[in-house]
Amino acid sequence: QVQLVESGGGSVQAGGSLTLSCTDSGHRFAYNPMGWFRQAPGEERKLVATLNWDGGSTYYSDSVKGRFTISRDNAKDTVYLRMNSLKTEDTAVYYCGADNRTRYGMAYVASELDVWGQGTQGTVSS
Repeated sequence: QVQLVESGGGSVQAGGSLTLSCTDSGHRFAYNPMGWFRQAPGEERKLVATLNWDGGSTYYSDSVKGRFTISRDNAKDTVYLRMNSLKTEDTAVYYCGADNRTRYGMAYVASELDVWGQGTQGTVSS
């Protein structure tokens, strides 16, 4: 049963923007930390950004800090990732994940998350 559904990926030119959405179809994770991760071909899945249950605390990887913004609307069971000033190296499959084990903290480590979406492709061309 699909729990998290990502959308909003696509192809843009460098310098452009995309907004990804992750909807919790099962209405289960409004009180859990969640995160956006990405995986390029041949690479491991890496953290992009994460936030706590109410969005009051956020964390960004150095590579996206100042360009990307993570947010959530628990009333809509949705987490967003606004990506500005995109670079070719941002090209990847983007996944959202939820930490189903706890309601505290943030979701920093991919191997510790047990709920994932199917991923959405983001492609940035020069």
